[in-house]
Amino acid sequence: MSSAHSADTAQPLPQTPRTRAVRRGDRGSHDVATIHAIIDEAAVCHVGFIDGGESPDSRPVPVVIPTVPWRVGGELMIHGSSASRMIRRLQSGDEACVTVSLIDAWVLARSAFNHSVNYRSVVLFGRPRLVEEETEKRAVLDALVEKIEPGRAAKVRAPNAQELKATAVLAFPIAEASAKVRSGPPGDDPEDMDRPVWAGLVPLSLVAGTPVRDGE
Repeated sequence: MSSAHSADTAQPLPQTPRTRAVRRGDRGSHDVATIHAIIDEAAVCHVGFIDGGESPDSRPVPVVIPTVPWRVGGELMIHGSSASRMIRRLQSGDEACVTVSLIDAWVLARSAFNHSVNYRSVVLFGRPRLVEEETEKRAVLDALVEKIEPGRAAKVRAPNAQELKATAVLAFPIAEASAKVRSGPPGDDPEDMDRPVWAGLVPLSLVAGTPVRDGE
């Protein structure tokens, strides 16, 4: 896993028309370390792509699929059944949009309009490559297990040949991507500051519960 942070000191990613923050540009960032940190913390991402099927009115169908992201160096990884619609579509070279979101707090203001959310997010565009070489594929899948619990990959049974064949791994280059972050207190208007209503932050986080041993 030492390669997971090897690219964190790189120069900011180049801004493109698709990754430029149009609204609230002050919250946007192309900083590589920020983008990597959000991906590393996230338990879920959403992968958007255009399905080959057609809607009843003969138009292409946009599809968004949730899955688990993890990172190896400068690539965002996803995996799934080799027979899944998403994998089959994307391994053919189609472009996708991957979004990652972390919610840190509800922001309760003194006016309805100024309620908000403290969040950290990443939007990434690109065409993934199929990870085919066996040694790399095994190392990448080990990295997923390590994200779930550091040190676990060396303890569990590795995938056998059949399991490895049934699992596809796609690697997205973290090249055309940007982060967006909102933090801090509510942005109330001066005329609302004396309104007798509670205002502030309600922290939110994904917390692991007490482990439950299998068979108990």
